[in-house]
Amino acid sequence: MSDHAVDESTIFETPLVEVDLGLRSDATVYAKVEWFNLYAAPHGGGSVKSRIAKGMLDGAEARGDLEPGDTVIEPTSGNTGSEIARLASARGYDVEIVMPDNAAGGKVEAVRDAGAEIHFVDADLGYDAVIERAEELIAADPDAYYRPNQYENPDNPGTHERTTAREIHEATDGKVTHFVAGVGTGGTITGTGRGLTELTDGGAAIVGFEPDEPLHAIDGLKYLKTGDHYHPDTYDESVLDRREYVSTGDAYDRARALRDRYQDEAIPIADPGQHDAETVREHLRVGGQFVVGTSAGAGAAAVAALDEAGDLADDDVVVFMLCDRGDKYADIPLWEEYL
Repeated sequence: MSDHAVDESTIFETPLVEVDLGLRSDATVYAKVEWFNLYAAPHGGGSVKSRIAKGMLDGAEARGDLEPGDTVIEPTSGNTGSEIARLASARGYDVEIVMPDNAAGGKVEAVRDAGAEIHFVDADLGYDAVIERAEELIAADPDAYYRPNQYENPDNPGTHERTTAREIHEATDGKVTHFVAGVGTGGTITGTGRGLTELTDGGAAIVGFEPDEPLHAIDGLKYLKTGDHYHPDTYDESVLDRREYVSTGDAYDRARALRDRYQDEAIPIADPGQHDAETVREHLRVGGQFVVGTSAGAGAAAVAALDEAGDLADDDVVVFMLCDRGDKYADIPLWEEYL
């Protein structure tokens, strides 16, 4: 069990900040800062996955699927595992996380900090091997484990539909015209897309983005362009109005550009969420720098691609996700210069 207290009240109602991506159009671009979920947690705060970790655990407990004495187990590339570990451990459950052995160091440390047991799988075997190892562990003692299963659990997109969509709609006074999010489990784009489509009566374009090749280094995203890759049940592509493909190089370049753009300039806070402005300003930066994760850089690249295609008007309002902080990736070679 974790020795660290977890304040679940800091999950949801994250800040919205305005960012300048150097677009050709005068569209307004907002970024939703998801590391303010569990922002006081060590190792890079929380992430967008804090939302679904809470949603899936709450749902399982309410249904009686998760009971005292059960061990929570989840295969993950990192963020979902760390957030499930933090929340489930704090609720009194033993936790086992199965992850590739090349997972970002900050995520591994967050899982360890929560007191969870980690089962590493050779990354060269591919992510399917991570899922298979979790299934082997469960099969050996099925009555001992509860698996939230982020790839099939409807509480994943359901949480975003109930929370993320409403927050974005309210923070933009209903003026959001484009929502842009990456596809990992598909929960963020599916749930938020459904919610915003309903709240705007179809007025918001829902744009999903994926890596442009199977061998990529955009953490948390899945390559689904061809049909021979695992397609999560939580991903409903019918929600999308458009799909973009982003290269690893563009994702990293855009993340670095955000850091450089706001090196000596304040980041405008459009809506502080549940926090006060001083808290937001304090936790927006790491060591004085505005460092965002790999998928956040990809989101900025996807917004730029929309603009370059001439699909953004001057009065449009675009929202994309800053899923986590960049300091979680300090041990990734391509990231070292960025930090």
